[in-house]
Amino acid sequence: MVSYKRLTPEEVHFSGAALLDPPHDETTDGREVDPELPLLPRSHRCSITAGLLTLGGLIVALSCVWLLGTIFCLHNPPSTEPHRPPPPAVDPGWMQRNGTWLQPESCSNVPKEWRFDCYPERSVVVTEELCHARNCCFIPQSQAKTAGRNGVPWCFYASDYPSYELVSINDNEMGTVGKLLRKTKTYYPKDIDTLQLEVLYEDDNRLRVRITDPAQKRYEVPIDVPVVQKQATNRSYTVEFINKPFGLIVKRVNSGTVLLNTSIAPLFYADQFLQMSTSLPSRFIYGLGEHRSNFLHDIQWNTLTMWARDVPPMELTNLYGVHPFYFSMESDGRAHGFFMLNSNAMDVALQPAPAVTWRMIGGILDFYVFLGPDPSSVIGQYLDVVGKPAMPVYWALGYHLCRWGYKSSNKTWDVVKEMRNYGIPQDVQWNDIDYMDRALDFTYEPMNFSTLPDLVKDLHIHDQHYVMILDPGISSTQKPGSYLPFDEGVKRGVFINDSNGEILIGKVWPGLTAFPDFSNPDTHNWWYENLQRFHDKVQFDGVWIDMNEPSNFFDGSLNGCPENELENPPFTPGILGGTLKAKTLCASARQKISSHYNIHSLYGLMEAKATESALRKITGKRPFVISRSTFPSQGRYSGHWLGDNRSQWKDLFTSIPGMLTFNILGIPLIGADICGFGGSTTEELCVRWTQLGAFYPFTRNHNSIDEQDQDPTAFSPAARTAMKEVILLRYSLFPHLYTLFHHAHISGRTVATPLLFQFPTDKKTYGIDKQFLWGTSLLVTPVLEAGVEYVVGYFPEGLWYDFYTGDSLVSSGEEIKLHAPLDKINLHLREGSIIPTQRPNTTLWVSSGQPLHIIVSLSDEGLAQGDLYWDDGETLDSYETDQYAYIYFTVKQNTMKSEVLRSHQEATYITVETVSFYGVKAEPENVTVNSQEAAFAYHDNKVLIVTDLGLNLSQNFTISWM
Repeated sequence: MVSYKRLTPEEVHFSGAALLDPPHDETTDGREVDPELPLLPRSHRCSITAGLLTLGGLIVALSCVWLLGTIFCLHNPPSTEPHRPPPPAVDPGWMQRNGTWLQPESCSNVPKEWRFDCYPERSVVVTEELCHARNCCFIPQSQAKTAGRNGVPWCFYASDYPSYELVSINDNEMGTVGKLLRKTKTYYPKDIDTLQLEVLYEDDNRLRVRITDPAQKRYEVPIDVPVVQKQATNRSYTVEFINKPFGLIVKRVNSGTVLLNTSIAPLFYADQFLQMSTSLPSRFIYGLGEHRSNFLHDIQWNTLTMWARDVPPMELTNLYGVHPFYFSMESDGRAHGFFMLNSNAMDVALQPAPAVTWRMIGGILDFYVFLGPDPSSVIGQYLDVVGKPAMPVYWALGYHLCRWGYKSSNKTWDVVKEMRNYGIPQDVQWNDIDYMDRALDFTYEPMNFSTLPDLVKDLHIHDQHYVMILDPGISSTQKPGSYLPFDEGVKRGVFINDSNGEILIGKVWPGLTAFPDFSNPDTHNWWYENLQRFHDKVQFDGVWIDMNEPSNFFDGSLNGCPENELENPPFTPGILGGTLKAKTLCASARQKISSHYNIHSLYGLMEAKATESALRKITGKRPFVISRSTFPSQGRYSGHWLGDNRSQWKDLFTSIPGMLTFNILGIPLIGADICGFGGSTTEELCVRWTQLGAFYPFTRNHNSIDEQDQDPTAFSPAARTAMKEVILLRYSLFPHLYTLFHHAHISGRTVATPLLFQFPTDKKTYGIDKQFLWGTSLLVTPVLEAGVEYVVGYFPEGLWYDFYTGDSLVSSGEEIKLHAPLDKINLHLREGSIIPTQRPNTTLWVSSGQPLHIIVSLSDEGLAQGDLYWDDGETLDSYETDQYAYIYFTVKQNTMKSEVLRSHQEATYITVETVSFYGVKAEPENVTVNSQEAAFAYHDNKVLIVTDLGLNLSQNFTISWM
């Protein structure tokens, strides 16, 4: 749901510093400077008398200036603006006697791509004087900066710029401990001169580094991470230390590749400014959410800001979530990852060296390096730290339908009935805030939505489910005693307070509101009790938590925010709006565990934890939560959707890199609003989007108030049929999709997978974000343009099969033009895979009991493998409590084997009806099933089909052909 005026690109203004035109070389008299003349002008001779008179005059003048200044200060008290320290005094070695600048020759020796920005403030026009006041090099460049994006810095650090020194180092049980000392003050206030370094060898493929203040405890991110008691001994990395200036170099043992080198730029560690730069081994960088961009980040002076913000997805802007994790491919196809465990506002600046600079305004430096070496292992190692995603309830993987503006429960019900009438699959119906009474949480509108409880009961009768929206803002203006959520919340002290200790009042949909403090355990209990009371009236199945950045229609609060160092830090990252309070709460607001300044971007995560916990208690089943704001570890508690997109072809495309990014961030239950949220869709766009959306891990059609209907029943018969068929196709693939989520849950694998994960040595895959895989084997190539009936897709080297027909395609690693009429999305199976499918129906509850059709795509050598995870779809912790079945399929030497590695009652209800073998090179003379001859069909495209099997999934079986 949108909560803002939608801005046009022309209305969006970033605070990027403008660049001055390069200065012209000139002298005061217009003559060119002779390079042979001395740089300093000759001084004139003078007599002793003249000197004494001059000195006396200066003393009198200075006395007058001092007296006038004193009088002025008495009449004009100091400004109430927050303290902004003056820049440090300029090094005398950088000045000439006549006041002109002279900087070291070493400045011009720094290559452009290795120039690290000494003046990153975006609201400042950086001049030579400002730059030299920071003792930095100043060399103007010809290109101009563009909004939100920096060019080559004009002001940058010299190679010998002062930094910390490593003055002592010792080994301990976990690794290495050192002491860092800074002897020269920086240009930010409250430098922390003495630091403690901890290098923790936590795992053979995981390194952790912490740099902290040994004298005073600083804020640290309150998420659970592993605590290791003993260092790894067979490490795949080495760590080298540079004493002066301090630096860490992390190398891969077997290749010598430098993954991290922090000596390339000075380290800063002040109270409200932490900065660390490191080299990168390549330009192939992914992750760093949440931003709208290509999957592969641009490293051409690209600064990504992180601070949770309610804003429709747009480029070069901090969006709903914060994920300071990147994944990088190396030149030899190996991969590694880096995670900065910090929740304060930050800029992450990429530059073409290649290198990255982290700038944060609080917390500590606490980071991990993951050695992989393959892409999937990197993600698994990252999720070992922050937590692997939850196993979703089965119906979460069905088709979801929503809109803002049904305006009544009967209208909502009518849409559900229309979907049933046309036989279009639907598992979940949603409502946006129009179901609420005056936009109040935990209520429903008594007139237009009076039949909501009956609608939900009807959904349950038809094996369907209901999800409602909740916003965190709780109305504070209702008559005392009339709105229990606020009254009880005040009594129990669950709301966020302002800096004076009073409840902070903002404004959201119901008007003036208070905001629950989800960092407080008491708030979790209050939240659960309110959800339970509402569930007693409307038996919802899941919760959609929106507006939880948190969003606020005010900047800060009803009463504004104080002028202090939390609201106006010495450095503010490139946040949309220019201040920390823009369209959210005051940074100085008080929460249970810390100031909002520190934990703002954790709000969505903390609300998701409270909601997930409440749903576990209320339903006794796997919770379903979708959250707009996210933070590392979010996948343990919720899924995510990509926010308030628009009905445009561009948004259709950008949903793919968004989906892939969140898969590597550990939130595989991800999708975008199908057909677009804002604006009116077209029939063609909605068909193409439904086709792509059928392969989002989370698939929901949602649109905005007062826009035309865009559910599948709203279109022509041809479009409606195309949408119905692709949704049925998704339902037929449910066993495969469910198994992929199982692997995400236990191993941290991706569900929607970038091609480079499976083909890491093929650099052509590194930038592909218009195609993707489900798991390791099902290639999806959607149409992303209007008015075309073909699509060009890249096929990595190997043997591929058309999913629908089994026709083979041999690629040398090339782009291939594919036929793509409006009623088709191209799917291909990778050689060597086995995927289970199922006869689809209109709900997953019915579909999941239908017979299986197994598809085998043989390699050129006649090999294949695959698996199936199966449980009841909703029991909590099924895998952890061994309440599941797991079947492993293999094919070699013309024999398929199904081996039940774990049996469970749920598998006894399922039969295998058909098996199709793609790539059987010659027609068999006979086929046997468990040594008994069976009927079969063989087609000219080398497809063997064995039907009418009736095999129980819970029992081993073999199929052979000769």
